[in-house]
Amino acid sequence: MKIRYFDNSATTRVKEEVLQEMLPYFSEKYGNPSSLYSMGRISKKAIEEARKKVAGLINCNPNEIYFTGCGSESDNTIIKGIAYSRRKKGKHIITSKIEHPAVLHTCQYLEKEGFDVTYLKVNKEGIIDLEELRTAIRNDTILISIMFANNEIGSIQPIEMISKIAKMYNIVFHTDSVQACGNIPIDVKKMGIDSLSLSGHKLYGPKGIGALYVRNGIEFEKFMEGGHQEKNKRAGTENVAGIVGLGKASELAKIHLKEHIQHVKELRDYFIKQVEEKIEGAVLNGGIQNRLPGNANFSFKNVDGEALLLNLDAKGICASAGSACTSGSSAPSHVLTAIGLEDDLARSSLRVSFGEDNTKEDVDYLVESLCEMIEKLRK
Repeated sequence: MKIRYFDNSATTRVKEEVLQEMLPYFSEKYGNPSSLYSMGRISKKAIEEARKKVAGLINCNPNEIYFTGCGSESDNTIIKGIAYSRRKKGKHIITSKIEHPAVLHTCQYLEKEGFDVTYLKVNKEGIIDLEELRTAIRNDTILISIMFANNEIGSIQPIEMISKIAKMYNIVFHTDSVQACGNIPIDVKKMGIDSLSLSGHKLYGPKGIGALYVRNGIEFEKFMEGGHQEKNKRAGTENVAGIVGLGKASELAKIHLKEHIQHVKELRDYFIKQVEEKIEGAVLNGGIQNRLPGNANFSFKNVDGEALLLNLDAKGICASAGSACTSGSSAPSHVLTAIGLEDDLARSSLRVSFGEDNTKEDVDYLVESLCEMIEKLRK
């Protein structure tokens, strides 16, 4: 059976060019980057070259990039790092109700540590209210962390406006950009972003590697004790092969960004049109204007989302009922309830996220299968 993959928000395949770039660092160029001999220097040089490529994707200085183990580690590092380094100034943090668990759970952890967190509401399209943000700011607010684009409904926040508001009050602004990097243009200098998280496996790189951008001049406490790697901010021998893979994936994402956006957006719009025309009771979750180009999230009335996924899987279709990081939870999606969906409708959701390998024929097969399975499940 041919597998048709529509879950690129959960993870992407490793591109062949990325894999080939990584392979020598598993077998031939395996030196420890902290070693002084030539094999170590080769690994160290590879890390610094990758750092330049990641910096190029978001237009920052290479020395503002810190390599981590994943996007979740990047979120934890900067949120806790800013909170602890600025707690003498204040203990108030602002985020939104639809953040990734890596942000929400970190904020909840900090609440137990004595910090105060405001969780902003979003509208039915998944966008925060800028006036509510302004109203939430206090004299002791030290951090605003709002995701660039949502992992379930693809909603893109007004990042530049949020940044301007943060700067007016001298507040650090961090954005979880795991879903956005490689899918839409990002320029941290132009947008005024202070800190940004990204992950390798969302942009055709390997799993187990991420990066954190922190603007020069912003102090934050380190997350892990040990050696002095990553300018003494992230202890542990570097994942050289993973870093090299992230660097190559970032380089390719920057080169092919325009054609990538055009390709997945065409597939997304075609899919949405077909579903709305052919499936009664289909509800598109989130708006269409400020949305990631490859994301479509539908709820289907009177259909159990998990049952739908299992039936699609039997036909070789990989999709999602929401975020891969919240699978296994019996509760309805916190993102879908935040935009106003009732529990039953939230539990009937299907997230489809298109990638570079998908074709129009794949979409036709997906829509045909959805029509068949939804009719079957409703009966």
